Amino acid sequence: MKQQIVGIVLVRNEDVYVEQAIRNIAVFCDRIHAVDHVSTDRTWEVLRALAKDYDHLEVHRVRHAGKSHELVEPYAGSDTWVFGVDGDELYDPSRLEGFREELLGGGYARAFKVASNVLNCVELDRDRRTATGYLSPPSRSITKLYNFAALESWQGDGAERLHGGTPAFRNGYDERAVDNIGERLTWGETPLRCLHACFLQRSSRDPEQGGEPSGRPILEETAMQDRSWRGALKRRLRRRTPPEVSAWKREKYMRGELVTVDTSPFF
Repeated sequence: MKQQIVGIVLVRNEDVYVEQAIRNIAVFCDRIHAVDHVSTDRTWEVLRALAKDYDHLEVHRVRHAGKSHELVEPYAGSDTWVFGVDGDELYDPSRLEGFREELLGGGYARAFKVASNVLNCVELDRDRRTATGYLSPPSRSITKLYNFAALESWQGDGAERLHGGTPAFRNGYDERAVDNIGERLTWGETPLRCLHACFLQRSSRDPEQGGEPSGRPILEETAMQDRSWRGALKRRLRRRTPPEVSAWKREKYMRGELVTVDTSPFF
């Protein structure tokens, strides 16, 4: 198998940004697997339309999020970087072009995972071409870029792609082999930077402001799948009254000071 970059996009009810998220990584990736986890908004429609524009984009609709990891398991042990992207993660496509050459040229071969600079957005103004939010670092980086050449195998646990499971490493690698570009380069310098729309409306079914969007992380969604009548009642109440942003989310993604950046390269 030739040296390559494979994107794995797992989404649920994220029709606001998912098209831009995929278009921004289209040139960076040699192949993209886009997986819709039973969305009820226009997400699946958007994915199918995009598949007509890109020959290297494969779209899948699944009832169980764990199927997304099965799509990347065969790449373990090959010269492949697997890039996990969510529907609310917008990478800078111009920076990715140069970063692709560096990545495939072996610049990060000793790392199992590469993390980088992120802006966790609380406001995104399309007209002014600005975004305001909290930078990573000091906030947590959400970049999911993994060197599958470092692995013998990575069997999943049924949750979702690139989370948990049982990775078996080749000699010289382990889970601590992380290269965080953001620790040495600023937002203006980094070759890998992302607008993370985690505090914004991500689905046309969501309220415009406030509350936790229906496109919340798949792991959290899977954990609350109580099939009893009580579970059904709780889900109905959640749809009517969206909860506040979780304390966990605030703690991980709202560190440091608010900053505003130019978003022109991202759109």
